[in-house]
Amino acid sequence: MSYSIAAHPDRLLPAEPGVREIARSLYNRVAGLPIISPHGHVDAVTIEENLPFPDPAALLVTPDHYVTRLIHAGGIAMEKLGLGGQTSDSREIWRSFSAAWPQFEGTASGYWLRQEFEHVFGLHEEPTEENADRIYDMISAKLGEPGFRPRELFKEFNIEVLATTDDPLDSLDSHAALAADPAFAGRVLPTFRPDQYLNIAHPAWQDNVERLMAAGSGAAGYTGYIEALESRRRHFVQHGGVSADHGVRTPATLKLDPSDAGRLFERARAGKATPEDCEAFEAHMIYQMARMSVEDGLVMTLHPGSYRNHHGPTFEAFGADTGHDIPFAVNYTEAIRPLLQDFGTAKDFHLVLFTLDETVFSRELAPLAGFYPSVYIGAPWWFLDAPDAMLRFRSAVTETAGFSRSSGFIDDTRAFCSIPARHDTSRRIEAAFLARLVAEHRISEERAHELIVDIVDASPRRVFKL
Repeated sequence: MSYSIAAHPDRLLPAEPGVREIARSLYNRVAGLPIISPHGHVDAVTIEENLPFPDPAALLVTPDHYVTRLIHAGGIAMEKLGLGGQTSDSREIWRSFSAAWPQFEGTASGYWLRQEFEHVFGLHEEPTEENADRIYDMISAKLGEPGFRPRELFKEFNIEVLATTDDPLDSLDSHAALAADPAFAGRVLPTFRPDQYLNIAHPAWQDNVERLMAAGSGAAGYTGYIEALESRRRHFVQHGGVSADHGVRTPATLKLDPSDAGRLFERARAGKATPEDCEAFEAHMIYQMARMSVEDGLVMTLHPGSYRNHHGPTFEAFGADTGHDIPFAVNYTEAIRPLLQDFGTAKDFHLVLFTLDETVFSRELAPLAGFYPSVYIGAPWWFLDAPDAMLRFRSAVTETAGFSRSSGFIDDTRAFCSIPARHDTSRRIEAAFLARLVAEHRISEERAHELIVDIVDASPRRVFKL
């Protein structure tokens, strides 16, 4: 039987027939399990209001910096892709994407998009310059169907839990509405994301802190700031939140005396903080976030290692999250030690450590997770959430930390329609890795079947306290 690339039942499974047969059996064991997505960036309003998705370009091209960055690298100006609030014709954006489609061969983005075209939109042909308008019209027609609204797709995708990423001062009204709606069976959970309130180098930090403290207890200074953060975390817990996420430049942590932290805080509010002050204060606040997680139970996730807005002119013209965030090497062992000295063995504290530096997986994260009860290894993220990188991750961490110390798959996506493709990919990769261990007589096939269920389903529930 002939299949398209995206429809082949053995896609991503091992090429050797005997190993592939084992992997196929393992994949089939978990293919139908519900999707647990404990970290992502889909807006809860999208699910609550259940409005139709926008046009094809606004859904699949413009908001996806994986896509726009590669088109831009091929010579297409950013303003022609609708970025930075620029008004661009959606059909023209789609034509640029279709012309650039060959550039996506071999990339994770190309794989996700192929899966979406085939399994979500029912398309069985590749985008080209010649068929761009026809495919645009086909997707547009699909977007207009009643069954293609976010809530209907939530059910069709078999999503059980979907975590969003939210500003500390968000009212979380959409989350409350979904939780109270008897017609909606899924769970949409908020995630506390305080980066712009912790990083005093952020341009909006002073304004954010003033708004934060106005919503707090009324206490002044650094004490009021800390109390306000604690209060907002409680608000998230009351609305079903299970985790607090931190996007930081480095994983540095620092325990400061409250008086020293207070002096740093006041210098920052006065606009007099030095670069060294910024680094010290953020490192101290990550330590404080860990302390708060020990107290309120929110799982703490740490996402360091990205040089944000690498190209200044692009940032000035088009803003953040437009494709020029570039990974750099990080040091976890020394940087995270002050936090782990006090909280690494704290009861019920869960700390999930992510990286964009693959060398860290085997050298630092696996050994840390192999000792500290609090530490879990975050799944491959961002530039690493690709088939080959997922295999490298599993191989790098398992020999030291085993299977139980990893987070389970994290899709970390704004692209709602790519969620099933991403989770399916992870399940296939886990099946491929386990099949090799079975074929090499390193684990039994019976045990592999138990492990893959734990990796796909039990791990994210356990790590994120679901």
